[in-house]
Amino acid sequence: MPTYSALTTLPARESAEALAEAMENFLPEPTGIGVFEIEDGSGNFEVGVYFEEEPDAIELALLAAIYGAKPFAVSEVPQTDWVAHVKRELQPVEAGRFFVYGSHDAELVPADRVALLIEAAMAFGTGHHGTTKGCLLALDRLDRAGFRGRRVADIGCGTAVLAMAAASIWPEPVIASDIDAVAVEVAKANAEANGLGDRVTCVEAAGFDHPELAARAPYDLVFANILKGPLIQLAPEMASAIAPDGYAILSGLLATQADEVIAAYKTAGFVLVSRDEIAEWATLVLKRRQIR
Repeated sequence: MPTYSALTTLPARESAEALAEAMENFLPEPTGIGVFEIEDGSGNFEVGVYFEEEPDAIELALLAAIYGAKPFAVSEVPQTDWVAHVKRELQPVEAGRFFVYGSHDAELVPADRVALLIEAAMAFGTGHHGTTKGCLLALDRLDRAGFRGRRVADIGCGTAVLAMAAASIWPEPVIASDIDAVAVEVAKANAEANGLGDRVTCVEAAGFDHPELAARAPYDLVFANILKGPLIQLAPEMASAIAPDGYAILSGLLATQADEVIAAYKTAGFVLVSRDEIAEWATLVLKRRQIR
């Protein structure tokens, strides 16, 4: 059975979300609708809609005009075995002492590395993206400098690869959270698959808004590999949740967006420790100043 995609872009989140909501009543009924910030620094948002029948081009054009969107680009999606494709394309990732791999590459795991298993079907957050790899390298560097995380949180955890990395090198339990319920279930499954089910707690939460996250604060290390906007919005909460002299490892942002994030965290009481770039992506390590 063919699948059709209809994609458009808009300049504001509010109008993109309004269009996505309107698409829920479209006929033929969509099988999926998504709103995503385009990670090119433009501030634009993409609305993607998927159908099992080809949608009416005139109706799509009318909706695009009503909500100020660009005309929808409609195309038939090729039938692809994505899991097999990912297995072929995703090679193991080495980031400092960490080795991130899928079960199809289990025989390649070096004996002297911290191995983290992430299945190919769970490709978001496997370590192949420059942001995740940057965070793993930053964690490795902090540990080698003598830092030991005793209270660690991974906010917006995705596959929980960062939470698992911390739990693999330090003895204390780690808490991981994500706003998406599916991501939380994926994180739990990954923790179990890596023998860390009793060391990594996964909860559904926006930011730090969960009783268990509040109960474990203050943290001496928090990961947040999300987007520029949420990172900036979280700066005051980070300052409240992280102990003096504690660290934040931040990514999910383009190198061109890093200065805005750094400024927001300096205002919230952090100092920049390091800034690294992999391709167009930046990873920041910031330290919360001592309260005097």
